[in-house]
Amino acid sequence: SLPAWDCLPYDRVSPNAEIVSRRMQVLCALGQVGDFRGGILLTTAQAALQRLPARADLAAAGFHIERGGSLDLGALTAYLARNGYTRAGTVMEHGEYAVRGGLLDLFPPGADAPARLDLFGDQVERIRRFDPLNQRSFGEEAALDLVPVSEVPLDEAGIARFRAGYRQAFGAVIDQDPLYQAISEGRRHIGMEHWLPLFRESLETIFDYVPKAQVTLDYLSEQARDAHVATIVDHYAARTSALTSKLAEAGTPYKPLPPDRLYLNVSEWDAALAVRAVA
Repeated sequence: SLPAWDCLPYDRVSPNAEIVSRRMQVLCALGQVGDFRGGILLTTAQAALQRLPARADLAAAGFHIERGGSLDLGALTAYLARNGYTRAGTVMEHGEYAVRGGLLDLFPPGADAPARLDLFGDQVERIRRFDPLNQRSFGEEAALDLVPVSEVPLDEAGIARFRAGYRQAFGAVIDQDPLYQAISEGRRHIGMEHWLPLFRESLETIFDYVPKAQVTLDYLSEQARDAHVATIVDHYAARTSALTSKLAEAGTPYKPLPPDRLYLNVSEWDAALAVRAVA
């Protein structure tokens, strides 16, 4: 099941972390199965209209840990930081991690329970699951595969692409721009997902992830698609209008990317369906 973001187009807030976590688990899994034969993917018109990280990007974004193997703790924590994980005192929710001496707790995207790594030096002695409510460990795992929590990569390459793309799209940054400043300093900023195209070389769609799948549409799918496209256009118009009006003076200016950078339009939707079996 691939959910859509639970925030409005061109919002100042980020999508819910649990929803993004589920999206990343699904996208990484789809990228590994190739032609997706024998499976069923449930999604919505809103989610299908969103552009996504390219499959090739996610294929190279994993981190594998094996029981009995060696682990560079610095490399792991750096991976967690640049891929959207948040350091916490106690791990309770997806995307959180904590380091306490020889223990490292983390809650991977889509997992039913967080994982606890018992370390002895640079060796992984045990990989267990634990209950986030009482923190008690249970079970034993032979290995753990991590995927990014966020669709936005905050590594050196992603930051450099964002800075260059932001200046190209909106001109030189001469004012106090909290978004540009935070990303330039390697810090996550609330709502930065709405500038996703600037962080990645290219984006794809869910139709690219399942190129040979038959598409089955609900009888209200076109109405849902058209309503969401209208919402996208309206919100973009409101943001661009505010940039040139006195409304921009009330707070930090919001500099929106054109809708086609983030979403499919109706023509692209129809073209994607035209080359697929549709029921």
